[in-house]
Amino acid sequence: MKADEILSRPARVLPQHHREHYFKHGYTSIESFLPTDVLQNLIEVMNEFVDSSRGETESGSIYDLGPAHGHEKPQLRRLKRPDDQHDVFWNFAKGLMADVAADLLGPDVVFYHSKLNFKWAGGSDAVKWHQDAQFVPHTNYNVIYIGTYLADTGMDDGPLALVKDSHEGPLYDLYGDDDEWNGCLNDDDAAQIDMSKVAYLTGPAGTITIHNCRSLHFSPDSISPNPRPLLLNCFTAANSKPYTPHPEPTSHSFQLVRGKQARWAELDPRPCQIPPDWSRSFTTIFENQEDAEA
Repeated sequence: MKADEILSRPARVLPQHHREHYFKHGYTSIESFLPTDVLQNLIEVMNEFVDSSRGETESGSIYDLGPAHGHEKPQLRRLKRPDDQHDVFWNFAKGLMADVAADLLGPDVVFYHSKLNFKWAGGSDAVKWHQDAQFVPHTNYNVIYIGTYLADTGMDDGPLALVKDSHEGPLYDLYGDDDEWNGCLNDDDAAQIDMSKVAYLTGPAGTITIHNCRSLHFSPDSISPNPRPLLLNCFTAANSKPYTPHPEPTSHSFQLVRGKQARWAELDPRPCQIPPDWSRSFTTIFENQEDAEA
């Protein structure tokens, strides 16, 4: 479904000007979007997982631990598959977030995956410039990521930052000179980015960010004493079908959350880079980009 068709349909939850901004620039954000009770439930459950991670010493199927993680000062980089870890996360994804997705993808929406990323001061958790489409290539680019800030996020907290209009630009090569997957732009391509077009998406807890899978983005290190948790939910239009195995499937991946299943895949003629075979193994973007520096 094309942008003008989607915009002609009544919105479920998003203001129309935010829908228009997304299609024009490849992203949008809405401050304090979540109802207070929904936000508090998410924060309480998140804090339970952070506390339970104190006893973990190695990354595993649930936690991706930062280098400085310890019992006294837990330092998570990611809670993996939060929709599988607690009903609060799944109910949020298939509820309010699915309505947000339908306002931008059209009436037929499929859940793809979720993750809860953290930043901690001194944790060296900058995420380098990349696009998501190359990680999860689909038959078309109606693939979106909806982020939810679970803490106040300002410039010191390592906010999500995107290049305006980059969803209409080229897809970059995320492989290195050694043909190994880096999951980020090489230094020469990154140096060419027009920083005057970069939007830093900040806001209080309960703010949502939305970006297209082609949008070029990164996030800097946090220099704040407070952690910055960002809950991400990815959705696709039902007629957008993956070319490659899912990198981190959950029990809910490919579940229809709004509308009807598609009988035909929609094909975008623009090519997309193919990532490594995720069916064999998958490491997080933090590990990919760390390896690229080694």
